[in-house]
This record gives sequence, C-alpha cells and structure tokens, in this order.
Amino acid sequence: MNYKLVLSLVFISLSWLSFAQNKYVLEAETFFISEKYCEGADKCSLAYTKLTRKGNQAKKIKADMAFKTAECYRFTDRFREANEWYDRALLLDYQQVVPEVHYYNGEMLRMMGSFDKAMIQYEEYKKLVPADTRGEIGIKSCRDNKSFVANRTRHKIENQAVINKAEMDMSPMFADRKESKLYFASTRAGSTGNATDAISCENYMDIWVTEYDKKGNWGEPKLADVTGNINTEAHEGSVTFDGRGKTMFFTRCPNMKKQNLGCDIWMSELKGKDEWGPAVKMNLKTADSVSVGHPCVTDDGKYLIFASDMAGGYGGRDLWYTTFDRKSDTWTAPKNLGPEVNTAGNELFPTFGKDGSLYFATDGMPGLGGLDIYRAGKVGEELKWENAKNLGFPINSENNDYALYEYTDRKGYFTSERKDPDGKFNPDIYSYEIPPNIFDLKVIVSELGDKSIKIADVRVVVKGSDNSTWEGFTRKDGSIFWDKKPDGSRYVNEAASYAINISKDGYHPDKKGAQFTTEGLNYDQNFIIDMALLPKKPIRLPEVRYPLDKWDLLIDSTINSPDSLLFVYNLLQEYPEMVLELSSHTDARGSNERNQKLSENRAKACYKYLVEQKGVDPRRIVPVGKGEIEPRTIWKRGLEYLPSQPQDMNGVETILLNEVYINQFKKTDKKLFDQLHQLNRRTEGKVIKMDFDPATAPVANPEFLIFVKYP
Repeated sequence: MNYKLVLSLVFISLSWLSFAQNKYVLEAETFFISEKYCEGADKCSLAYTKLTRKGNQAKKIKADMAFKTAECYRFTDRFREANEWYDRALLLDYQQVVPEVHYYNGEMLRMMGSFDKAMIQYEEYKKLVPADTRGEIGIKSCRDNKSFVANRTRHKIENQAVINKAEMDMSPMFADRKESKLYFASTRAGSTGNATDAISCENYMDIWVTEYDKKGNWGEPKLADVTGNINTEAHEGSVTFDGRGKTMFFTRCPNMKKQNLGCDIWMSELKGKDEWGPAVKMNLKTADSVSVGHPCVTDDGKYLIFASDMAGGYGGRDLWYTTFDRKSDTWTAPKNLGPEVNTAGNELFPTFGKDGSLYFATDGMPGLGGLDIYRAGKVGEELKWENAKNLGFPINSENNDYALYEYTDRKGYFTSERKDPDGKFNPDIYSYEIPPNIFDLKVIVSELGDKSIKIADVRVVVKGSDNSTWEGFTRKDGSIFWDKKPDGSRYVNEAASYAINISKDGYHPDKKGAQFTTEGLNYDQNFIIDMALLPKKPIRLPEVRYPLDKWDLLIDSTINSPDSLLFVYNLLQEYPEMVLELSSHTDARGSNERNQKLSENRAKACYKYLVEQKGVDPRRIVPVGKGEIEPRTIWKRGLEYLPSQPQDMNGVETILLNEVYINQFKKTDKKLFDQLHQLNRRTEGKVIKMDFDPATAPVANPEFLIFVKYP
C-alpha cells in the first residue's frame, strides 16, 4: 500500500543542503520533498553513490540519502529494496540522527516474514526510544506470529481475480440495499486522469463499480459515475453510503503542485441510475494541510467516523467522529473516538458490522504485519466501541490488511496486500467466508441394562426444528451414522435442535427418545448418542443373593444385594409409565412346595426393600415366586457358559438348564454342577405394562408385604 497516498503521513526531511551544494543531492532532495517517491528512489540512490564517506558531514549526508532512498521504496511498497537501504543507513550510524530507521527496517523485515531479524530491529529501536510503544508492539507481534498462524480462524479467503487488476484495488463497499453493486477504489487503466502519480508510481485513483449479473457473477467494473461529479484528475477512494444508498461519502486527495493540501471527505446525492450530483466538500478540518478520509457513516447518514491526522489525537492517524446538526444543517466539530480504539500508531478504514460493531485497521496494536484488521464491540445503544480484537489469521497476513466490509455475518470483502495468484504483493480485493460448522450424528442402540448387547435393524427417526426429517436402520453393531447428504449438504445444521426416536418389533416403544442441539455451538462436533430399547422378554437383573434357605438380602464381602436392586429403582425412574413383575427363581434341589414358598418370600424381600427403603410406588411392582418351574436358558461357546446371548451366534449352542442337563455333571464335574444350579437361582424383571397412571391405578395388594409361612 502506498502510505503517502493512503495514510497521508507527514515526514520531516533532514536537509544537509546548507553544507553540501552537490547537484545530485539537490535533485534528490527536490524529488523527496515533493513526495515524488517513484522517481525519488532512483535520484536518492544516485546521490548516495556520488557521495564519499570522508569527513563526518559527508558521512551524514550519505547516510541521509540512504535513508531517503529506503523511505521512497517503503512508500511505494518495495519492502526488500527498502530493507537493503535501511541497512546501508544503519551502517552509517543514521540511527543516531533518526532512531526510527530501526523501527521502519523492522517493519520491512516483518512484512517479508523475517521475524527474528525484525525483532532485533525493534529491540534496538526500543533502546533508543523507550517511550515509544511501537517498539514493544513490534516485538510482541513477532513473538505472537506463530501463535496467530497456529490458531487460525475458520475463514476461507479468496482473491477476487475477476475484479482485480495488476494495479491497486481497494476499499470494497456495497451501495444499494440489495447489496448487488460493489464500489471500490482503483488505479487501473481508464482512470479519469492520464498522468502517473509520482508518489505511487501508478495512475491516479478513481472510484469504480461492478454489479452482479443474472448468474450471480461480477460484471466488468466501470467508472462509478457518468456525470463527472465524482471522479476527477485528483485521487478519489474509500467510499461509503447511507442506508438507502442515496448519499455517497468519499475521500478526495487534491493534486496541486507547490501546495501542501491534505485529503478531504466529499458528499454527493444520487440523482438517477448511476448519476451522482455535484460533490460538496465537508468542512471537517481547521488547516488545509490536515488530511481527513476513509468515511464510515450510519444508515441514517447522521453520524460519520473518519480517519485523520488532525491535532489532538493519540499519534499517527486516529479515528474521529462528527454528527449532523439538523438545526444548523452542518456537521459538528470532530471529536476523537478515544483510547478504546486509537493508539500511538495509525487507525484507518473504519466500517460498521451488521451487529453495530466497528471494524478498522491499525498498526498500533500487536498483529501479523503492517496494518491488521480489528473488531471493536458496540457498547449498548451508545455510539461507542471497546475491546478491540484482532481478527487473526488468515484474515490478517504479514502484509497490510484493511477496509473490511461485512456482507453477512459469515461473508464479506476486504483489501489485502498478501501475495496474489501471480506472486505479486499488490493491494487486491479479497472475499472471505466462514463455512458452516460441521456436525455429524452417530446413534448406537443397545439393550436396556446391558450395553454389550447391540441391536441391529432398529428404526431411527430424526426430526429437526429446521423442519428436516430423516431415518434409517442400525447396522449389525447397533449403530447408524449421518454426515453428508447425497447433494453435499449436511444432515445436522447449525442453530437447530433435534429429537431422535427408535423402535423395533419385539421391544417396548421408546417414548422418551433423545435430544441434542447445535444452538450456540461455534465449533465442529461429532454427536454420539447412546440409546436403549427394552426387550419384550424377562429382564436379567444384577445378581441378588440370599443366605441358604433364607430370603434376607445378603450383604457380605462378595456382594451387596440391596445395591443390586438399584438397577430396578433406576429403571422405574427412567420409565415412569412402567409396571414391573419382579420374579424370583430357585434351583431344582429340594421339594417343589418348599422352593415355591422360598421364591415367593425372596421376591417379597426385594419388593419390600424397593417400596419401604427406596420409596417406589407399590402399585408399580408385582412380586412373584416362580420356584423351580422355569429353568433358565443360557448359551455355550466351546467350554464357556454365557449368561447373556452373544451378538455373534456362530458356533454357539442354546441350552435350557433343566435337571436332566445339570445332573449329567453331578458325578463328573461337581464345580460345574453347582455353578449351573447357581445360574438358575435368580431374580428377573418382566414388563407387565407401559401405561401406569398414578391417578387411576388400583391400590397395591397388601399381601405383597407379608412373607408366607416357610417350614
């Protein structure tokens, strides 16, 4: 970016002409003072070669020519050449005359990505001018660069090659409410003036415009007005519009020889399609040499923020504001926007975000290089902004980045001097987009009470608050996964809530379902939802043991039977509409009558614990003693007996533990014989119904609390 053109920086030239009437030095000084940096670089470098180092005064003049050569290159964005000439000035101890030679050299090195070398220059400058915060900011920026890049944001950046030319293209801004016309400033061929600007080495800048065509593509840019009221032989750029697109505010920098005139902000009213009325200069400054520019106006056109080097700021260019006084039909005296935004550096290119936040560029805060784009949050309903935050990489780069326009909360345009597709560092217009957060969904269905048993072919239906609905069936491992649809869009979207329901024949309906939401999430996420179905078959409860020939709930070093019953309690809590039969079984040893009574008392012991100790509604449990009449079914793989049916039944034998089967091991394997009998001694749950209503359910049977007489 041409700093003289865009920033209108004022530099004091040290003149040694009173000591050296060298014609080369005279010519170089003339070009430099006239701000003809394009040719001035050659004039100053030539004078440098013609001078000797002999004598202190000659050395100072030679150092001054090296410094001015570097400055000419800096102002025309030739960073490498500027760095080389700053080095020459430093070899001649020019930092003793102008300490900033270290700072500017650090800036050039940082622009080129040489952060270690740049840090050395900033540190040397800080030693010479410790009160200037720019040195410390430069050091911090170099240290933080890797962190910026490592913590890159999700912005996707694209060079708008269809708009850009080889020359400068900058400050994109939409004019109409439909946001279909993009205005920008450019030095491309076809500008109003035919002369080359001696400051920038390019054409004079004009305001151009491009429009979306019917296919949504940008059309060929053209000059922004047909009346000649906007673009002149001077520089015009950094345009903004009121909310209706009827009033244009733009920067104009006059080009008058031998006059020190700064830039001004002008206004023009729309008179017809692409026809702007006569431009009127806003009276915002007290001295002609002061520059004001980069306007940013509210939708009502009554509050204007701009950049200026007028007195009373914090250093360099600051952001100022003025309001329109309806009574006097004038703009009020400018006021500084304050230290919440302004720094000792330069604050430029303000624009408003869709939420009222303020975007601006600055080189006075830590960043990646040159100008970085910052966002300051709006304070309530006040016209005040604070807590400026760097937008980070890749919006900001090692080079100058500025003039961001927020098109939507996810898309926008800005200017950057990063390397373009052709490998050059010209200011170009870039677009950015924050892609949607990526969400996917995995549902895993297992049997209630045993997550190791996964259920295949479960119908899974998902309904979203965004009116989306989709469904599928679980695989063999009980899972189903969704990410992209066939058209490339996502199943799970941002700012939406979703409900999941599952069902399968042979299982009780899952009335509760599951829910998840993406509302408030600003990061990618994989949703993994575990769900369960209750099979329409006996529910195997955790083991409950009793002392031999008794029904007390056993608690010893091997088991805590009351804790085992917490499974039943939690199950009833999770399914408040469930009514459960709680049945106890014995093994086949002993008489049928004794086993029946023993099993009834054991079932009642479980019932009493849940009702009296855990507070379960007694109408939701029915205790039943099954004695020895219902032997258990188990499964065998090889020599291993499995209490739960495995997912893979290949090579698995199904076994009914009746007396005939168990007794075959009575003499040959006493340990297995006892183990199989133990498997038959169990407590199981069976769902009787899933429509319990406490308002209408009948009273519980009082006999359930009374143990039967046992011999």
